[in-house]
Amino acid sequence: MTPAIDERDRIRAAMDRILSGSPVHSNGGLTIVALATEASVPRNALTQRHQNLKNEFYEHVRTRGEIPDSEKRLRARVVKLREQHAGDVKQIKELKTANEILVRALHQAQMENRQIRLQLVERADNLRALPTQPRPPAR
Repeated sequence: MTPAIDERDRIRAAMDRILSGSPVHSNGGLTIVALATEASVPRNALTQRHQNLKNEFYEHVRTRGEIPDSEKRLRARVVKLREQHAGDVKQIKELKTANEILVRALHQAQMENRQIRLQLVERADNLRALPTQPRPPAR
């Protein structure tokens, strides 16, 4: 598919409308998707054919002291992931502590079990064999 002859002009006009706050065909978001919608061109026109216009658009947005919507979403995602990571670190620390406690308890139980077994072996005189009953004769 060949690009329209006036594609660059439409993109520049759309850029001006979005940056002035008067979009006609889009929601006016500071994104490439909104710019492409506003210019009535496919998104890949900005990501493949006219990357310089895409970069120019983002530069205008930053020059005005604004942050592109895509960057806002990424920043919010970073904050959320950092919070999640902090929670994961806390949970791992708690699990390690619980693991150490369980290992100590298991070791203690093994030691007690070993002592009981030794006591039973040492008290062999307390054990006596029970009399066995005679077996019935085989037929």
